[in-house]
Amino acid sequence: MMPMPSPVAVTGASGFIGSWIVKLLLDEGVAVHATVRNRSQKDKVGHLEELGAKSSGNLKLFEADLCDPSGFLPVFASCKVVMHVASPFRVQGVKEPERELIEPAVSGTRSVLRAVNDCPSVERVVLTSSVAAVHGDSSDHAGQPLDESLWNEAASPSYQPYAYSKMLAEREAWRIAGEQNRWRLVTINPSFVVGPSLSARVDGTSVDLMLQFVDGRAQAGLPDLRLGVVDVRDVARAHLLAASVPDAEGRHIVSNQVLSFPEIAALLREIYDGRYPIPTRTVPKPLVYLIGPFLGFSWRYVHRNIGVPIAIDNSKSQKALGLSYLPIRQSLEDSIDQLDRMGLINRRR
Repeated sequence: MMPMPSPVAVTGASGFIGSWIVKLLLDEGVAVHATVRNRSQKDKVGHLEELGAKSSGNLKLFEADLCDPSGFLPVFASCKVVMHVASPFRVQGVKEPERELIEPAVSGTRSVLRAVNDCPSVERVVLTSSVAAVHGDSSDHAGQPLDESLWNEAASPSYQPYAYSKMLAEREAWRIAGEQNRWRLVTINPSFVVGPSLSARVDGTSVDLMLQFVDGRAQAGLPDLRLGVVDVRDVARAHLLAASVPDAEGRHIVSNQVLSFPEIAALLREIYDGRYPIPTRTVPKPLVYLIGPFLGFSWRYVHRNIGVPIAIDNSKSQKALGLSYLPIRQSLEDSIDQLDRMGLINRRR
């Protein structure tokens, strides 16, 4: 990796991905300007302060509101690189998509990039987008590998609103970037992110899904839902590479391997050999139609995604950025082992 300019600004620094980005930057000896919502909430920022105290880099925490561009000006001052990671991530239980997901994602991106426009030191912006901005339903591409040329045309405020928010936010970022020529935009589009967390927070979507594989809730069986899976440490490394590789440009899908829920369960059974109540059954698609609404899956979603193959082309992340991926088995094992250490799993007796 090329030397990283210092300091580097990171929004959403206390989150799952943001925390790992901060750690890797600090490990490189880079000064980090990190934004959080509230510096006094030690349960959310304490792990960042510990990282800063133990590292050779320098960490400075800032409070910033995604709705207020002026709050980012002191954060970005003197920074050549801004990493915009902050964005709401909720797939289920969303009651007001516009207020909970779409407006924060789009307005937050707009606010950050307006502040970037007002900071002459900034030369590159690395935006955390998502594979959800690339595609919506698995059936849209009939097994054709997803690549960076595609955009999600299926999502809407009423259907997959999280994916819709990520697509709109990334499109807005490219629009703003195209109106100027001082700084370059590079996006990272990760698939479903797993791996160990640097904080003790357990309210994230990734944590809850991994728990469902081992805590007994899914013992009746799992739907044949297929998705790309990637380690959070690979995602964080991709951000650093996107910021430091001189000719990095455009979008980069960051995804290790496509796995179905039953395949993930099979890997976990192989690793833990009866230690946890890991599901062994695959729920037939007709039954998923019946129970799907109770799980947050609409009939449309079931029809277009359950049992439908998907392929993801991650070659650009490897060739253009030089990213190498951790074994997915290690990613899953590190996730579950951490949840066990935190006392969140009821082991099979």
